Amino acid sequence: MNAVTLLSDFGLQDATLAKAKGILMTYIPNVPMVDISHHVEPYQTSQAAYLLASAYRSFPKNTCHLVLFDIFYQKESVMVLCEKDGHYFLAPDNGILSLTFDSAATTLWKAATVNAKDGFGAWMQKLGWLLQSLQTSSPADLGLPLFDAQNTPVHWLPKLEGNTLECHVMYIDRFENVVLNITRQQFEAVQANRPFTIRFMRDEVITSIKQHYTDVRESEKLCRFNAAGYLELTINRGKAASLFGLQVRQDKNLMYNTVKIFFE
Repeated sequence: MNAVTLLSDFGLQDATLAKAKGILMTYIPNVPMVDISHHVEPYQTSQAAYLLASAYRSFPKNTCHLVLFDIFYQKESVMVLCEKDGHYFLAPDNGILSLTFDSAATTLWKAATVNAKDGFGAWMQKLGWLLQSLQTSSPADLGLPLFDAQNTPVHWLPKLEGNTLECHVMYIDRFENVVLNITRQQFEAVQANRPFTIRFMRDEVITSIKQHYTDVRESEKLCRFNAAGYLELTINRGKAASLFGLQVRQDKNLMYNTVKIFFE
């Protein structure tokens, strides 16, 4: 195993993350552990999936991506193991893998089951043992049973009505760049080389795609396709979410607001 990545909703205000890493280190002391993020909004599965999908391909094959997000999603929680694109994924069966891969995940194995009353330490010990075993054995060699995912949500798709495309905000990063739930391929299929306008409050508009923030002057707004392939609204050295009036909604759907794109 080349590395283990960690993605969670633990935050950094208490000792939960340190406890998780400490337990893992007793099982895989020589395997590098890399943090993707620990600031996923609680219960926001779409956000966690976006961050995982954005990061995992940058790591070498034979990396295991450990998702510790919403781990006690029900009283009897199941952690599943998935192998895809030469990577391993260990994640709760809470829907994150189907959103990460934008489809039902491929072959799944039931890796561990933990009752909420058993506590966090018991969960991490089971995962530590599994990561240790994966260093020398394949999932099939471990005798893990095959598993059918019980939670397979899909991303909300942009809604096209006439010449108007309604998109949802999928993620807002710490620079207040706003990521919409539309990929380059989806956008170009609808656009068909037509001019477009994105309108916001206070008569703010964007009418062209740029490659990089520095393609416009400082404080000017733009949209671009980010490294993950999604349409991103941003301001060169500014805060797009505040300017455009897009605020986080505290609900499980992670849809902060809608943005409309008008095609001519």
